[in-house]
Parts: sequence; structure tokens; C-alpha cells
Amino acid sequence: MTSATSASTPFRVVRAAVFATVSVVLSVGAHAWAGGSTTATAVLVALTLSFLVGVALAGRERSARVIFPALAGCQAVLHLLFSYAHTVEPMTAGHHHATTLLPSLSMLLTHAWAAGLTALWLARGEALLWALLRRLEVRLLLLLRVAVEPAHPQVAVPADRVVIPASASLRHEISRRGPPGTVSLLAA
Repeated sequence: MTSATSASTPFRVVRAAVFATVSVVLSVGAHAWAGGSTTATAVLVALTLSFLVGVALAGRERSARVIFPALAGCQAVLHLLFSYAHTVEPMTAGHHHATTLLPSLSMLLTHAWAAGLTALWLARGEALLWALLRRLEVRLLLLLRVAVEPAHPQVAVPADRVVIPASASLRHEISRRGPPGTVSLLAA
């Protein structure tokens, strides 16, 4: 990683590959659960498109404001791709073909719900991943600095020469020595 705000090429490729794989597996699974089918060619095209989107977005930390539109766009493209693949495959027993590539209102709502939920999930994962990488970067830099700096020999200072600076006292120290400021006596 070159810095805490941008990712190196291998890191981007790994993130994009994971994004593409998870996106397509979930999309194919949801498409099959809804009664659709697809072809191997459509799945490969979906993987390629999802990978390209992932590479484009994997360069730095992304918020839900960026992730949600990207997911919604990917879902729309994958829906059209799988629906098209479903309509052009030969009719088999037990399969019915959709008459249109356009989704119904319930399908649009389902896609919006899935994109929103996934965007929030991914945004939280992004925040955690980048926070972890920033911490690792700081720790690696500290280790590198310790390894590079020459060791300074410790010089023993006689006890009578030890001077404690005034700023070394505790900032939030509360002294409670002595009698209370006011004493009230209750008459019986």
C-alpha cells in the first residue's frame, strides 16, 4: 500500500475480484431463487463487468453515497443480462419465459432494498478495512523507525541530579488533603 488513502494495484485487483465474485454469486443465486436461469456466458460477462467496476472503485475508501449508486447500477445491468440470457435460452419443460426485460415494481423495490442494505454493509466493511490498514501502516512505520534508528546508550544519572520538571505532574490530579472548606454542624 502506498499510503492510507490510495491502494496499490495488487490490493485493488484482490478487492475487485472478491467484489465481483460475491456480487455475481449473490446475483445468480437471487435470480435462480426468483425462478430465472442463466447461461455460463452470461455469468462470465457478469464477472467481467463486476470486476471492472470493482477495479475502478477499489482505489480508495468509498462511502455509502458512492457504493449505493454503483451497486444499483450493477444490479440493473446484471438483471438485464440475466433476464436476456433467460429469454434467449431454449424453452424447456418447467421453465417459463418473461415476456419483457423490464422488471416489475416489486422487483424494483427488491433490487432497491438489496442495493441499500448491501451498500450499508459494504460501507461499514470499507470503514473497518481502511481503519485497519491505517493502523497497520502506523505500526509498520513505527517498527521501521525503531529498526533504522541507532540504539542510544543509556547514561546513568546520579539520584541527586534527577530533576523532575513541573510539567511532569499529573494534569488532572485532585488534592484532598486537609480539612474541608466549610463544616456545617447540625443542631440536635
